[in-house]
Amino acid sequence: MNIWGYDDPSLLVLERADQEGFHAPVLSEEVLALLDPRPGQIFLDGTAGGGGHSELILEQGAHVIALDQDPDALSVCARRLERFEDHLRLFRANFSNAGAVLDSLGVTELDGALLDLGVSSHQLDTAERGFSFLREGPLDMRMDPGGSLSAAVLVNTSSQEELVRIFRDYGEEPLAARIAAGIVRAREEGPLRTTRDLALAVERVAPRSGPRHPATRIFQALRIAVNDELEVLRRGLEVLSTRLAPGGRLAVITFHSLEDRIVKHFFRDHAAEWIDRPEWPAPRRNPHHIFRLLTPRPLDASPKEITANPRARSAKLRVAQRLEIRHEHHH
Repeated sequence: MNIWGYDDPSLLVLERADQEGFHAPVLSEEVLALLDPRPGQIFLDGTAGGGGHSELILEQGAHVIALDQDPDALSVCARRLERFEDHLRLFRANFSNAGAVLDSLGVTELDGALLDLGVSSHQLDTAERGFSFLREGPLDMRMDPGGSLSAAVLVNTSSQEELVRIFRDYGEEPLAARIAAGIVRAREEGPLRTTRDLALAVERVAPRSGPRHPATRIFQALRIAVNDELEVLRRGLEVLSTRLAPGGRLAVITFHSLEDRIVKHFFRDHAAEWIDRPEWPAPRRNPHHIFRLLTPRPLDASPKEITANPRARSAKLRVAQRLEIRHEHHH
């Protein structure tokens, strides 16, 4: 049985991928408790990564549709989750296109969905992917290696103003203007080709102070820009929330404040029963009221988990549940 959402059978000749390279699933106990998968239910894992979260859901007897843009991730998943193949479908897709995948399978409603927005440690550790300045590699950062725009293209062709905007908006970098000017100066001597070229260009104008490398936020900003991550997240939340069955649950794990803010506002805007505006004589029912918040405050990893997996330090989990009854609105 072909569990692959691929047309090209050559992609099935998969290299033995290194299991360890994909991160241990973060907040796994919390995710399991809040998603509460049951036998026969259907879940979507929009960011399969190494398959850790999917595995936990499959172990409860549920069915999983797992998506990832990264073929390396899918090959690891296929191997790790082989024993569940009757309950698993794998697709190479971005979660913002989940609607098309579900339509192709004839799945109209999901019992739950999960997005884990962390970059996998496999991607960070694979120098060729260019996500990390700790390993010399090409300036790439594409989650989907087939995508058109790489970090090198952005860094070498964007105007100084555009770089400032990217570093400020996506990196929340206080020295955005100084660093952008430094990069423009550096690239006049020749294009920045590697992660190291970029890290050095940043270090030259923003010397290291403290444990954090001065290029940390710059790499984050470029990664978000290259993969259009914030827009993709907004689209994904819209798509998945419309596909949940009554009582279905949507769980999102974020790793920085920009993502967390988007999820927080999306959940809040869809969980308020009433909305009030100063210019209205009285509060009105919220036409977008579809959720009950299961996490009024986001959940963080326990100290024990952070010790075992330092990546969990910045993780935040928010979960919302689709209301059991659809409100009929009378205008």
